[in-house]
Amino acid sequence: MDNCIFCEKENKLLIRKYNHWNLLLNFNQYYLGTCIIVLNRHIEDLSEIDKEEREELFEILKGLRKVIIKLFGANLFNYASLGNDIRHLHIHFIPRYDHEVIFQNKKFKDERWNKNYSPYPEDFNISPDIIEKIKQKIGSELY
Repeated sequence: MDNCIFCEKENKLLIRKYNHWNLLLNFNQYYLGTCIIVLNRHIEDLSEIDKEEREELFEILKGLRKVIIKLFGANLFNYASLGNDIRHLHIHFIPRYDHEVIFQNKKFKDERWNKNYSPYPEDFNISPDIIEKIKQKIGSELY
């Protein structure tokens, strides 16, 4: 598909490739461990996936959930498939925390706990080094 950021090239935020999906770290880590799960083929709607894609998606979600609880102590998870800006099927995986988390001397605080995850600070920035360490930590724990 022309002009689709998920179809164009390899993403530097890739954590792991699966048969039907790619797991990416979201660059905005306001919610520590936020990931994007992207279908390898270009479709727009979640209802269009086939049985194998659906089964693999749920295995990825289950595994990722366990890893984020183990690594960072997340208490709750939000999932979103919106397609408003990028019309390539992808699922936002958003860990939520009722407590502050320190990772690499950076404080992560879920100020919207018990509320919708959005709006959140879209300008929340951390160093590329910390982004890489989060990506590596999650990737090393996935099986």
